[in-house]
Amino acid sequence: MDQSAADSKQEKDSKTLIAYFSRVGNTDFPAGVDAVASASLIVKDGELYGNTQYIATLIQRATDGDLFLIETEEKYPADYDSTDRQGAKESKENSRPKLASHIENMDEYDTVYLGFPNWYYGMPMAVYSFLEEYDFSGKTIIPFVTSGGSGFSDAISEIQSIQSDATVLSEGYKVTHSKVSDVTFEDVEEWINGLNK
Repeated sequence: MDQSAADSKQEKDSKTLIAYFSRVGNTDFPAGVDAVASASLIVKDGELYGNTQYIATLIQRATDGDLFLIETEEKYPADYDSTDRQGAKESKENSRPKLASHIENMDEYDTVYLGFPNWYYGMPMAVYSFLEEYDFSGKTIIPFVTSGGSGFSDAISEIQSIQSDATVLSEGYKVTHSKVSDVTFEDVEEWINGLNK
């Protein structure tokens, strides 16, 4: 088998996971929730998305990977300020929320896009729960974040320290809350095509 055929076979056999944490899916929102008034929600084509969820769906379209919501057993409040307070408490206590969703076949994935909002200058504690549940040895982790303006903060080095045998790309995708609704499929595709993986 020549090298290009081998590369092609490897690409075909490799699987991609897009794992993300978002308020949508982790909160029971009332019907008609005001997405405009919330820092972490948008409406696209009449559908409610969490900011990070929306970026995850664009990555899924570009990679044809499997989409996975990091879901906690305990739901977060629909009120943004109450969720903010809960996130602050979890961060201060360095807690590990119990997860309601799990991946049975993590060994099958070679590349994991990992998305989250920046909560208190880092990852939501549920993302720590997720990272500590699996062995990512030999996998490539590609982070993406939505934030008020802090970008990744220390998240990339935190991911690397938890999963020291994985390759964690530093050129993750970051976007502020106010710009999420402007992000297009082409923007995300361009970022993915430019990755050094």
